[in-house]
Amino acid sequence: MVEVNEHNHKHEWLKAHRGQPINWDVLFNGFKATVDWPSCNLWREQLKHFPDAKIILSLRDSASWYESIMNTIYPYSKQSLDSEDPQLHYSGKWAFEIIWDRIFDGRLNEREFVIDKFNRHNQSVIEETPSEKLLIFEAQNGWEPLCDFLGVPVPDTHYPHTNTTNQFKDAVTHHEPASSD
Repeated sequence: MVEVNEHNHKHEWLKAHRGQPINWDVLFNGFKATVDWPSCNLWREQLKHFPDAKIILSLRDSASWYESIMNTIYPYSKQSLDSEDPQLHYSGKWAFEIIWDRIFDGRLNEREFVIDKFNRHNQSVIEETPSEKLLIFEAQNGWEPLCDFLGVPVPDTHYPHTNTTNQFKDAVTHHEPASSD
């Protein structure tokens, strides 16, 4: 979501999540890929607009994923929503509309419900994406399957381990509020 904030794309993503028409070419101008929210739940729309695109579905243990979101982006979204700072408040409102309420019906405290939604999302990507366009990726497998799928050389460096709960909390603590538009 860093790029969404830095490039003032929140409004366009909000429109897309509401089913309103957007210009995908303008939204993706200067980008070759997208990851995570807000794009992951609009993968069908993106694949329709960019038919040559490839989908990399990053799989992880659903229980650890749930624990992660409940210790990172969800409490940060709640804190932002409750903020008196207009930019932070907008960020929280935005996250609740496109993620927590839209995807999870506001039921984040219902662990099994959320995990089921997560698993059903992954299954729909697997079932609906043409196999030649899909890589089911697990980070512990490193660079090779990812680079093979993308047709690029394998870097001569270890596969990174980033975006941990502590890294997220540190980043949130040391950054200014994001733009509200």
